[in-house]
Amino acid sequence: MKRLYTVPAVILAVLLLACLIAVYATREPGNRTATPALTTVNTGTPLDSQLLATANQVAALAETSDEQNAAREALRLADHEEDQALATALRQAALYRPPATGPLRDLIERVNQMKFQIAVEQSRIAQLAKDPSSNAKNQLDLANAQLALNQDDLEDAQQDLARQGGDPHSSLQRAIKEHEATQHETAQALKGASASPTATLAQQVRTWFSLGSLEQKVLAAQQQAADQQKRLADQHSQLEKQPTAQTAAQADASTADQIAGLHRQSEERKTLAELDQRIQDCQQLAGVYQGWSGLIGTRRRSVLHLLLGSVAEILAILLAAMLAIVAIRRLFRKEVRKRLQQGQMIATVAVQVLGVVLILLVLFGAPSQLSTIIGLATAGLTVVLRDFIVAFLGWFALMGENGIRVGDWVEINGVSGEVIELGILKTVLLESGNWTDTGHPTGRKVAFSNSFAMDGHYFNFSTSGQWLWDELVVALPAEGDPYRTAEQIGKLVERETEADSAQAAQDWERVTSRYGVRSFAAKPSVNLRPGGSGLEVVVRYITRAPQRNAMKSRLFQAIVDLMHKPSGTEVKA
Repeated sequence: MKRLYTVPAVILAVLLLACLIAVYATREPGNRTATPALTTVNTGTPLDSQLLATANQVAALAETSDEQNAAREALRLADHEEDQALATALRQAALYRPPATGPLRDLIERVNQMKFQIAVEQSRIAQLAKDPSSNAKNQLDLANAQLALNQDDLEDAQQDLARQGGDPHSSLQRAIKEHEATQHETAQALKGASASPTATLAQQVRTWFSLGSLEQKVLAAQQQAADQQKRLADQHSQLEKQPTAQTAAQADASTADQIAGLHRQSEERKTLAELDQRIQDCQQLAGVYQGWSGLIGTRRRSVLHLLLGSVAEILAILLAAMLAIVAIRRLFRKEVRKRLQQGQMIATVAVQVLGVVLILLVLFGAPSQLSTIIGLATAGLTVVLRDFIVAFLGWFALMGENGIRVGDWVEINGVSGEVIELGILKTVLLESGNWTDTGHPTGRKVAFSNSFAMDGHYFNFSTSGQWLWDELVVALPAEGDPYRTAEQIGKLVERETEADSAQAAQDWERVTSRYGVRSFAAKPSVNLRPGGSGLEVVVRYITRAPQRNAMKSRLFQAIVDLMHKPSGTEVKA
């Protein structure tokens, strides 16, 4: 028993010490490190075409004020980078010149012709609408039908042109709409953000894993920004090489061609400047994500500190509960009184329940809706743990005034024996061969759920209510007067059981007077009845349950002595 509690206590003490050391190691430093700058460091970092969308996704996960500041800066830089890209695309679309020949040129001419035809038809429809004649009305309906058909053809042709890259303006219109929708998402990204609660161990574990997931997303966004910066830098380098070759080729060109070439070079310089701005935005965006990652690392360290503290609290509760149980066992070890043994059990159970409650508070905290939780828990426990609850309540019944104690001689469900253990859920008997043979156990231990105290019944022969009626049967010899023999046996039994009968009558009198029932007679009775080989005398008498065998043996011995006496001998009353 000593080793059973000593070894776990030592293990818990070692774990508690390790947790306390870890808590000290993860504490906040005295001089807190400065928050990394939100604008940044030239790290050469990337991003791709979904730079703003990624910034929106990550910004929605920002919780603390520092993280939200980083998210705002990331959104601003990503939005500015996309604005620069759109500006470049708009200027290039304005400079777009369709090819002089080929299928794309034919498709452009077809689109222009259809636009001109639609304009003519709209003008004609306007004139027909002013004519009130019936013929003009029919022509108006026909013209509207033709206009609808031509508009459908124009839309299909424009789609073909955009798909083949001959209509950059339509593609830009879609890009601008998508950009406006993304800007709306940007305005909503930081709404409703709040720091995750870390008051309980469950919340701390949940926050620890969520911060790990957030850190991975921020690092992925940082790598995305670095990749985008590298692609833009490569595009910038390729574009810088073009103007020199074009200038050499245009040295002998006409004045008009030279002016057009200079305009193209001017636009390319603007594109280079915009690429420089985008590259700088990507560099700064990567730096923002790097600083954000540092903020998340600081938060994870703080959450780890709280988590280790909660684990240390649980280990301290377990260790304190175990030491309290050991102290209770040692305190009651020298006590042999039954009531104090029950006190030891109650104290042990109370310490265990208190420990479980404290651990649950550390794990999940105090319930926010206590009445609802208690009601649901009570209903669930009543249905699922009915047998457990009945056994637990039966333990209280057995500990009452009319209950049983360790060492009592009892009968439960037809099994009798001495009580050797009385737990909160079960009672253990050391079974006897015969329920009246005290001191002659079979060696078997029989366990009963304490629900028998609520749903069934039991007999306790160690209390004042230990009286029982017993009987013995004596076969009379063929010779002699049976009536006289029966009378002598009755007098003998009355003499031997006189003290028990008087005591039983007094005990019953107290019971009957308290509850107002009729009194019981405790005197023995003698009856003659025919038997298998003649007449038999049946004697019923009162005796104490633990002394039943001893009393019966004494009466049989006295009757045998009586039967061997001469027939004229009288039995004294």
